[in-house]
Amino acid sequence: MPEKERKRSSWIVNIVLAVICLVWLIPTLGLFISSFRPATEILQTGWWTVFPHRTWETVEQIQLPKDLDLRKPVEVNGRTYTNEELRAGIEIEDGRRLIWENPRERLLNVQERGWGMNTSFTLENYKSVLTGKEYEIAQPDGGVRLEKGSNLSRSFWNTLAVSIPGTVIPILIASFAAYAFAWMPFPGRKLIFVTMIALLVVPLQVALIPVLKDYTALGLNGSLLGIWLAHTAFGLPLITYFMYNYISQLPGEIFESAYLDGASNFTIFTRLVLPLSVPALASIGIFQFLWVWNDYLVALVFIGSQPDVQVLSMRIADLVGSRGSDWHLLTAAAFISMFMPLMVFFFLQKYFVRGLLGGSIKG
Repeated sequence: MPEKERKRSSWIVNIVLAVICLVWLIPTLGLFISSFRPATEILQTGWWTVFPHRTWETVEQIQLPKDLDLRKPVEVNGRTYTNEELRAGIEIEDGRRLIWENPRERLLNVQERGWGMNTSFTLENYKSVLTGKEYEIAQPDGGVRLEKGSNLSRSFWNTLAVSIPGTVIPILIASFAAYAFAWMPFPGRKLIFVTMIALLVVPLQVALIPVLKDYTALGLNGSLLGIWLAHTAFGLPLITYFMYNYISQLPGEIFESAYLDGASNFTIFTRLVLPLSVPALASIGIFQFLWVWNDYLVALVFIGSQPDVQVLSMRIADLVGSRGSDWHLLTAAAFISMFMPLMVFFFLQKYFVRGLLGGSIKG
């Protein structure tokens, strides 16, 4: 390919990638900014107003008589306006506008165009979401509304209690199985391996009801052990296949030397295979943790929807249904649910690409 065509293709790819990144980043940035804005600001202005923009600035306030009847036209500086017009804001001859500051107090703002930024930020949204305490929301008419917090802290710890064992247990089991399939000859090895990998094409929804019946008979339904075993079973085929591709490419000489020195398979696995497989373990660990952390269906089936056992995905889904208009709560809850996956990714990112490429190139 000529140099000019190569550069042109590179530019096209870069532009497409930049557009995709912007399409993903802009809404995410808006949600992140909104999670720190007061509830009143979210209801009245968009998140982009935190950046410099043309806006109305109050230059004067007019105090109207306290006994003014707002059901009738309101007279201001010789002209009359309806209460609805003053609530929405109405422009007057000199380019300024009139808008209520507080209808209850009969206080009116006179505003003109200027440059401004909404720099009101707060941590109250996160406190309200994490705790069950009551908090106040200022209303546009000057009133105050009491709301009760969502108390997501319990669900956060429930999700951690499910996700950490639900990630560690299947990875350890699958890693040892991958080592056995790669380096331990035994009868039926290929058939068992193919059978396990074939389970990747079976939707987990097919197994939910039969497994649930067995759980009910064994008394595992609604317990942490039950959900750990479920995530282990559903995650084993993919993790085993991924780890097999990596472990099978490790130099066979180190295993032969260990055998000659009298090392057992368990010693080889713990002392050699696991340390050499850290990049692959980190990569598949990220995927498994994200899947378990964001899981809704498996948690709903095997531990239920009672408030004391709910995980974050279930609790946030309830918030969307019951508090769908409370954006200050929903945005904060969304980023609380993103916190742990982001931390896991940032801590393990140096191994991520190496692990993904592990086993893809021989030699």
